Amino acid sequence: MTEKCYLCGREIQSSTFEADGERSFCSSGCHDVHTTLGAPDSLDVTQTTTENKIDEGDDTVPPDQYRSRTFLRIDGMYSATCEAYLESLAEKQEGVISAEASYVTETIRVEHDPDTVSKESLRDVLSTLGYTAYLREDASSDVSETGGTTRRAREMGGIRKRRDDQLLGMRYSVGFLFGAFLLVPYVAIIYPAHLASIFDWQALEIFEGAFRLDSEGAFVFLRLYFVMTGIILLFTGLPVLRGAYLSLKMRRPNTDLLVAITAISAYTYSTAAVILGQNDIFYDLAIVVTAAVTAIVFYESSIKQRALDRLTELTISQVERARTYDSDGKTEEVRVEDLNSGDVVLVRQGERVPVDGELVEDSCTVDEAIVTGESLPVLKRAGNEIIGGSIVTDGAALVRVGTDVTSSIDRITTAVWDLQSATHGVQRHADQLASYAVLLVVGAAVAIGGASVIAFDMSIPDAILLALLVLLAGSPWALGLATPLSVAKSLASALRRGIIIFDETVFERLRDIDTVVFDKTGTLTTGEMEVIEADAPADLLDAVAALEQRASHPAANAITTAFAHRNATDQGLDDQSNSDNNGNETEKTGQISEFTNHQSGIEGVIDGTPYLVGNLDLFAEQGWTVDDDIRSRVADARGFGQLSVVVGRDGTAEGLIVVGDEPRDGWDDTISRLGARDTDIVVLTGDDEEATDFFKQHEAVTHVFAKVPPEGKTATIRRLKSDGQVAMIGDGTNDAPALAAADLGISLGGGTALAADAADIAIVDNDIRSVETAFDLAGAARRRVKQNNLLAFSYNGIALLALAVGFFNPLSAAIAVIAGGGLVAVNTRRKLLQ
Repeated sequence: MTEKCYLCGREIQSSTFEADGERSFCSSGCHDVHTTLGAPDSLDVTQTTTENKIDEGDDTVPPDQYRSRTFLRIDGMYSATCEAYLESLAEKQEGVISAEASYVTETIRVEHDPDTVSKESLRDVLSTLGYTAYLREDASSDVSETGGTTRRAREMGGIRKRRDDQLLGMRYSVGFLFGAFLLVPYVAIIYPAHLASIFDWQALEIFEGAFRLDSEGAFVFLRLYFVMTGIILLFTGLPVLRGAYLSLKMRRPNTDLLVAITAISAYTYSTAAVILGQNDIFYDLAIVVTAAVTAIVFYESSIKQRALDRLTELTISQVERARTYDSDGKTEEVRVEDLNSGDVVLVRQGERVPVDGELVEDSCTVDEAIVTGESLPVLKRAGNEIIGGSIVTDGAALVRVGTDVTSSIDRITTAVWDLQSATHGVQRHADQLASYAVLLVVGAAVAIGGASVIAFDMSIPDAILLALLVLLAGSPWALGLATPLSVAKSLASALRRGIIIFDETVFERLRDIDTVVFDKTGTLTTGEMEVIEADAPADLLDAVAALEQRASHPAANAITTAFAHRNATDQGLDDQSNSDNNGNETEKTGQISEFTNHQSGIEGVIDGTPYLVGNLDLFAEQGWTVDDDIRSRVADARGFGQLSVVVGRDGTAEGLIVVGDEPRDGWDDTISRLGARDTDIVVLTGDDEEATDFFKQHEAVTHVFAKVPPEGKTATIRRLKSDGQVAMIGDGTNDAPALAAADLGISLGGGTALAADAADIAIVDNDIRSVETAFDLAGAARRRVKQNNLLAFSYNGIALLALAVGFFNPLSAAIAVIAGGGLVAVNTRRKLLQ
């Protein structure tokens, strides 16, 4: 049986690290995490998967080899009620073992027997009641069609999604146009008539008795408003009515139910009032409530789409085509899923390796940062393993496909989906209020209606009308307006600052973060190799740059780029003269007569003089002399993933070139300010320990974990979550599962598509200082939502007061609507951050 890492479950391929002689780890990083954060049996957070939760003794549950795990994206999910409904709907299907949904990521994961129920059947079953389901694996990669390069952008820009957005826009348009038409008689006649009954003003005399319904007028009025308001209610308000229906079905009252209670009560009361010849007709309230809430939902949707449009500039991580290479040297382009174990694929310089495999011959340099987090490229020789998703930066690679025809990126993608589907959303603050309000308002309406019949001998029709009036005045429907408006404005405010927030629940579920975890490469650093320091004679640097043009070790490109102006091109190395950037003659570099590429450097001969470029181990191996000063400077240069390149000639080291991954501007202030919030700061990276030594000295940093694989990062986040809320900040594909596992994931804009898909927040630019701004925005947005929810009750304050004194009519209801909606709108327009 293959041994697995005690921390992350990764299969152990090489040497292990033991904590107490019983537990084995895949890396020193996983061992350090376990030693520092404690054993899992002392934690509440576990790594239990869906399979672990299934009763293996149940004869109806098929064995592992007969199960299939399907991930679907569901358009139209927006609440915890949606999660519960779709899970129950899926689990009712024969052959389905379990289902787990998340409205946060609009994803549902279904465990099922593929012979009993297919993926396509699940998709069709879950496409109901306004939801649209589609397989995540089928997201189109055609950027020209979908307008996005990330999978999230492709999914959200797909045909179904565009159709749903267009339909929502149509609902809004119908509600606005028909509603405006139907409100004209109210503004012109009905409101002034009610005002005239209250105030004895000469200007209002002409409206006294202007609105009286005789039998013929009542029929015309009823026919027009009953039909037109009904159209608005059913077509424009269908999303709200669907949400209300689901909340009743799942016994989870929400704001949709409050809106539906108000709109339907107004429609029902008005219809009965017209039949009875009364003037208190609230069709206007049904129209305004339905159209206003739908309009705000449409506005919120448009802001989200604008945010998703910003994702199109991010890179794509998956490889969909591969180039097979046969024994005759012929190549053929095929789909990655058509590859078989043992096939040989050709990967040219600059291309991404499609699947995991083994290098067949020669050597090449590979950038594995996207998967491992290592900032320095790695030299690979024949027989070495090649990670799918890595980039060949120098040379070309012939890769023999492994037994499992997948890439590390494919496995990371699946891990992200798995985590996303398990990320249940929290019940919105407004929905929590709604759950109490529904019981209170409906209970009050029933009690008052019943008491009026029993205690005051009121007729049943009049008692029903009174109960409906209580619902009209007491139902805080404006909560359904306040939350989406607050969310939309908050999203727009963040977008203006270059911060994309994918999930509006960030503004409610972002509690006080206890721990902020930073990836290093590409997050705290730029992720780009460059020469930071060069201390060596100029002519030696000239020679080194000439040699590096033929090299394939990690520092070659950085050194060549830095000193390219000193040398001629490869074709001009044998010329008798060179010139600098100003065209002035410089000393010739000379002719390279010998060249050798070592594992940790290069050596060569120029004009008969031997040169050596590499690390201290290479100099020791070749027997070259290195003085103590250079050794000391090599030790001092460690940190931030910096690589010290020793250069020398004629058997002696003469200088040092430091190549490294530069720290981002503002990283120090960002960490210090986040730490000042009583937040623990953790640096988590796949780089070696030398690359992280510098962070251990920072007073705000609590823990530094190096050489942690992607699976280990996710396990670390889980263990940290046992002590409080955790935010993860990263940019690479290797960070994606950890971003998805954290309570809040933040990706930088220069990161990969998979990281952006896994995160809750993406920062468009690479300014790490925006991280603190994102936290400020989230906190301010959450406060704004609570303020607006409180202001939404101002409608009820006015309406209930009017009802209590006997003046609740269309005019007072309109005043209450204007006051409640106006206060929410004014508060929303205030700057989110000063």
